[in-house]
Amino acid sequence: MQYYLKRLAVLMTALVVVACSTSPTGRNTLNFMSGSQLNELGKSSFQQMKDEGTVSTDPELNAYAQCIMTAIVEVLPPAYKEYEWEVAVFAEDTINAFALPGGYMGVYTGMMKFAENEHQLAAVIGHEIGHVIAEHGGERLSTNMLVSGALVTANILLSDRPPAQQGLLMAGLGLGAQVGVMLPFSRKHESEADAIGLELMAKAGFKPEQAVRLWEHMGENTEGAQSELLSTHPVPKTRVKDLTRQVPSVLPLYQERVHQGSAPSCPRPSFAQKTDDSKS
Repeated sequence: MQYYLKRLAVLMTALVVVACSTSPTGRNTLNFMSGSQLNELGKSSFQQMKDEGTVSTDPELNAYAQCIMTAIVEVLPPAYKEYEWEVAVFAEDTINAFALPGGYMGVYTGMMKFAENEHQLAAVIGHEIGHVIAEHGGERLSTNMLVSGALVTANILLSDRPPAQQGLLMAGLGLGAQVGVMLPFSRKHESEADAIGLELMAKAGFKPEQAVRLWEHMGENTEGAQSELLSTHPVPKTRVKDLTRQVPSVLPLYQERVHQGSAPSCPRPSFAQKTDDSKS
């Protein structure tokens, strides 16, 4: 058994070395997934979500989302700008949005209503595309694979312990992996996507300070928030602090776009009427 464990350890180490890369912000990352694999996963996941969800056909809502999306896509790095980006508006009250590898964007009407203006929604869309650019999906899948392999190895090493003791030890290792590895990775991803999204929205001509206001607004409307230690996302207060510090560095990008006279104009729909109509 020791022989196979050594072989497994060597294999896992080799995979880690091969999969090491660097994110757009310079952070060391681990990613076993290729771009084509991630794009195929994104395509199939997006189709499934559209099949299972309620996609709005409201022309005003779709035009609003598409207007912001188009402006941000124009300033993406070449490799991502070439995607045929598709945006879908989901008629749900969920305050959320997502972007998937391959060029797929979903925005929920709950988020469109929550964001007070086009600039705040641009912050959300830029953030979600930031996840795609940084390949966070592949990194999370890779980390899950690595943690699962480590737990399997630990289970083999503990196989000679009494069942009750083995169960307790494995439960502790599982919790340790969740709190010590998975959650911090998720929070790093969210913070990194915030930074990437802030730069994208500024380049596209949306007011970067509105990203700060978005998270202030989120904090004002968050009830019973759990500890940041046990959260996959930094708490709003942390995001407000980080974004406030970052705004001055991207403000010249926004000012340059405005000076060029090419800042986008994406009128926000009347959501009170839209919400009433959707419930009728």
